[in-house]
Amino acid sequence: MYVGRFVIVGPSVAAYRVSSRSFPNRKIIERDGSLTVVPTEEAEETDNPYVSYNCVRTAGDQVVVGNGSHVDPITEKLELGYPARDALAESLLAMDYEKDDYDTPRIAGVVGDDSYIGTVRNDALLVEQVDEPTLVATYEKDSPESFEFDADDAPSAASEALGLEFEHAVCAAGVERTDEDVRLAIENGE
Repeated sequence: MYVGRFVIVGPSVAAYRVSSRSFPNRKIIERDGSLTVVPTEEAEETDNPYVSYNCVRTAGDQVVVGNGSHVDPITEKLELGYPARDALAESLLAMDYEKDDYDTPRIAGVVGDDSYIGTVRNDALLVEQVDEPTLVATYEKDSPESFEFDADDAPSAASEALGLEFEHAVCAAGVERTDEDVRLAIENGE
């Protein structure tokens, strides 16, 4: 099944995976403390604004994961002191779904003292608190749903997300939030 890009948020771990039929030549890199999706050296040039973006950013002891440019305003709102639910809901609503040929939903999550996951589609804004691993994807699974996810640290979250049997895996990021710090991991399938 092709579900496109997806986010999984557990209370203390999260993962983001790029799955793509149209732009498979991408990878995740670490840049200035953030994880960013970028084209690989082999990728054809494109002016598509949805190909490169920050997919993971930290705001103090909270972490934002998502499938596009909305990750930045969510992070900025958290840094200003907004509650995680409000930062997620306001930013998703303001950015709205992607105005591409598929009306692609924007998906995101926040891992913190209270963790949330959300999506904005062409017909709904959904934001839910997370007490167990929860998945939301851009297609097919575009409403948050409980999901079996066994990862307990950033490397295993990235690896497990990349290995899930959804079609067209490209790369993945993993997040782990502990009492002491935040840890990030990248899995580019190399």
